[in-house]
Amino acid sequence: MSPLKSALAVGVALVLAACTTTKPVSPAKNQNKQYLTKVPRAVPKMPYFPRYLEPGQRTVEDVLFDYGPYVRNQLLPEFAKAGLSYPPREITLLALKREKRLELWARNDGPFRHVRDYDIQAASGVKGPKLRQGDRQVPEGIYQIVSFNPNSNYHLSMKLNYPNEFDLYHAQLEGRSNPGSDIFIHGRAVSIGCLAMGDEAIEQLFVLAAHTGRENIRVVIAPNDPRELPLNPDDPDLPEWTPELYATIEQAVQELGPPVTVSAKASYLPQNKGRRQ
Repeated sequence: MSPLKSALAVGVALVLAACTTTKPVSPAKNQNKQYLTKVPRAVPKMPYFPRYLEPGQRTVEDVLFDYGPYVRNQLLPEFAKAGLSYPPREITLLALKREKRLELWARNDGPFRHVRDYDIQAASGVKGPKLRQGDRQVPEGIYQIVSFNPNSNYHLSMKLNYPNEFDLYHAQLEGRSNPGSDIFIHGRAVSIGCLAMGDEAIEQLFVLAAHTGRENIRVVIAPNDPRELPLNPDDPDLPEWTPELYATIEQAVQELGPPVTVSAKASYLPQNKGRRQ
């Protein structure tokens, strides 16, 4: 190769090396040191905004969307500990007025099993069935859930079928034209004839009931725990048909199984109050 061609080859190599090699920049020669250390901005994440729903526009599906995954994660271990799958095939809610306790019982294909307890935050009235509108009594008997209210002023609520056929029959016999209505299991901690469970508890119960199906749920309300103390219908202030009612309640409780000795009870603090169920 001639000297001229050799010189040209060396020159081309030097140019290529200069284009492909990163040359260190001396801070002393750079008049903007901040530019050297500036990190390119990451693309900002879009902030999360909770869904806004107009008052009265929330649906049961909205409640399941908002609370369903959280409640499921809470209840799965409880059901697994009881040897049950979630959701179960059937549920019985046993409300004990004197003890202010609501027991959750469930079953799949076998017998009922105790899952956990909830504290009843408030339940107005005294021992005895509800007889008329305005007596502030929590009913006693065996009921079903007939509807869900996702827009309750008591956070969430589930309406019971009070008065049931038994209640209506005896009201008619006694000439009581207005035995009352609008009995709910709801949130918050105030009660006018209803079972107030607190907000966190009603979220669990509402989601569980929706997952199970209200037609598969029975609600038993007793004046006290008949497994610990037999129901006494001899109080002179009670109606003459109370022995029949209490016998029915005792039979329903016996079907659940023996008394629970170790409870998975969780207490919930009362929260905001409201008026409309």
